[in-house]
Amino acid sequence: MLFLLGTDIASLVLHEHDRILARIVEVSRDDIDLSLITRLEMLRGRFEAVFKSATAKELLRAASGLARSETFLGEFRVVAIDESVAERFEQLRAIKKLNKIDRGDLLQAAIALANGATLVTRNTKDYANVPNLLVENWAA
Repeated sequence: MLFLLGTDIASLVLHEHDRILARIVEVSRDDIDLSLITRLEMLRGRFEAVFKSATAKELLRAASGLARSETFLGEFRVVAIDESVAERFEQLRAIKKLNKIDRGDLLQAAIALANGATLVTRNTKDYANVPNLLVENWAA
């Protein structure tokens, strides 16, 4: 079974959350990937921190965080957006009750569905209305 770590869970792994690390040990590490969306969201936050730095200390801390995140992200396979993901995304956008879901979350769901993966996230409520999406919260 393939598990895709959502951005919130991937961030907790980066910060060595005990419960999630224990779950990763239980599951074969080869069955855990990141979506392109998780990669983009994690790096976007790090890029913004660099650009918003107002002091030398802030800049060095932001640059260090960016390097740490890039190293962490490099340890995972990244599931990209392909034609099947794009089609699934379009199908999900047509479901009226999903109109309020964040675009990044909808893309996460489309990637998980198109790849037969379980999305691992703390935001289970956000995905409750996505048909056929398997969701687990490893932080609970």
